[in-house]
Amino acid sequence: MSDTQQPGLRERKRRATHRAIQIAVLSLAKERGIEKVTVEDISRVANVSPRTFFNYFPSKDAAFVGDAPGIASEADVDTFVNGGCQGDMLTQLAVLLAATMQRTEDDHELYQLRREVMKDSTYLLGMRMATLRDFESQLQEVVIRRFLADEPGLADDPKRLEDRALLFTLVAAAAIRHAWRRWTDGSGTPTLAELVRASFDDVYEMTRRTD
Repeated sequence: MSDTQQPGLRERKRRATHRAIQIAVLSLAKERGIEKVTVEDISRVANVSPRTFFNYFPSKDAAFVGDAPGIASEADVDTFVNGGCQGDMLTQLAVLLAATMQRTEDDHELYQLRREVMKDSTYLLGMRMATLRDFESQLQEVVIRRFLADEPGLADDPKRLEDRALLFTLVAAAAIRHAWRRWTDGSGTPTLAELVRASFDDVYEMTRRTD
């Protein structure tokens, strides 16, 4: 990511607690079923108080689903919007999304566990998919900003602008899903960021073949 400064002790503790709660809720759900897990159970296994649990998640379901993916730092977004890195727009978007995915790379165990639990719950799977749609909406807004930076005249045709941004976003989302599936099915190596770049490279190669 653009900001390479290591988090302080307080932030590391916060992240550790955040992760411990999610590992606890998913492990308990795998063991006894989602409907039989309580906040008290989760707090006990994660070694936190119920009050602390609610400082991190508003509900048991939210802990099951986990955080919604978020776009990388605003500095990374600005670099993409202003065309501040090498390559065409697709290549630059791959760089942005690789930076976005870096923060999940140490959670391979967590993502595998979540996927295993969610395959038996259409309700929670639906909630998770909703968070991914939110991510796609965020990404589309970033893509719109880039299109307007490249072609200011598109502002005069908002429908054309939105349609183009949606298409570009969905292509990107497909590449991310491809990388994410390879990552969760594997051992965590290569990293998720590396797999995102590889998936975008494959899209780039396939769409530019002339024979």
